[in-house]
Amino acid sequence: MYDFIIIGGGILGMSTAMQLQRAYPDRRMLLVEKEPEAARHQTGHNSGVIHAGVYYTPGSLKARFCLAGNRATKAFCETHDIPYDSCGKLLVATNEREMQRMKALWERTEANGLEREWLEPGALAEREPNITGLGGIFVPSSGIVDYAAVTRAMAAEFERTGGEIRYKTEVTNLEERSQEVVVTTHDGDITGRYLVTCSGLMADRVIRMLGQDPEFSICPFRGEYYRLTEQHNDIVNHLIYPIPDPSMPFLGVHLTRMIDGSVTVGPNAVLAFKREGYRRRDVSPRDLTQMLTNPGIRKVLARNLRPGLAEMKNSLHKRGYLELVRKYCPSLTLDDLSPYPAGVRAQAVSRDGTLVDDFLFVNTRRTINVGNAPSPAATSAIPIGAHIVEQVKAQAS
Repeated sequence: MYDFIIIGGGILGMSTAMQLQRAYPDRRMLLVEKEPEAARHQTGHNSGVIHAGVYYTPGSLKARFCLAGNRATKAFCETHDIPYDSCGKLLVATNEREMQRMKALWERTEANGLEREWLEPGALAEREPNITGLGGIFVPSSGIVDYAAVTRAMAAEFERTGGEIRYKTEVTNLEERSQEVVVTTHDGDITGRYLVTCSGLMADRVIRMLGQDPEFSICPFRGEYYRLTEQHNDIVNHLIYPIPDPSMPFLGVHLTRMIDGSVTVGPNAVLAFKREGYRRRDVSPRDLTQMLTNPGIRKVLARNLRPGLAEMKNSLHKRGYLELVRKYCPSLTLDDLSPYPAGVRAQAVSRDGTLVDDFLFVNTRRTINVGNAPSPAATSAIPIGAHIVEQVKAQAS
């Protein structure tokens, strides 16, 4: 029997496993992951941004963990010789309505304790000659990294200190008993005293395996990216973000410098017809049926029908996608956009059709389950793991 079993080989599962091993060095621990390697889903399909915590409600778990995670991620990278770049983020307003929204963001960044700088048009042009706007907010602590590399380093640390990892091990059922949790896989049953699940796109299904009602369902949104042609690798000096529409759940299409020197454009946000559907043609009848028969998800889709159709149109027609970024970078053309792998965001939706905004945990006597962990979960992975370890200590005491 294991003392602790962790489900999920993304950055949250590996961070938790690594820190749990540090807290309990003499206990037997096992991490199981259905894929053949770590970071195959959300962790390995994102823009690689080390977020600063600009957008999040002051005092929320997102705001707290992102601020701490920004520092912790950089410290971990330095310790493990993982390249990262604190290139800073520039939020750009392109019209008067966005200028008003930018003022609200300015106040929020102050409430969240961030260093930032207000830029008038001249200062904006000086920092970013290829970017056009009425003004901007510069946040120097934002950065870029390869989160898959970070996750692999966490996995190596976990194994080095005595942890065990089993890849290609898919969980098919869970049973919580009075003294143990039984994890059923295709290779047989595994028993542990305590269980932690970091299941991302499958979070609600894993919680239901435990006989619990998570009171939310996962709705997958595909984020599609393009990469700029190599001649544009120096088109921006920082991460360039639009001012987000507060009525929309996502941040909008942005220009992201990647750690390999390239620049990506994206993501948009379109409904995915499969939970792990990274291509437009990926369709799962089971996933699609569950989404379209879920009252909460139907309410979300109905409430956002017009912007959802616009996102779908831009997904199918590159010119519409291009116009989103030309608002602040007018020199780009269709020929500058090259294909780049998409990602899928696991968004928890409550029964009443509310998008769950903050990180969410669903716990039982012997299990701790991450229910909702959208961006900035990768940035926040180390504080989230520490938070889970504290919850485990409370359970095990």
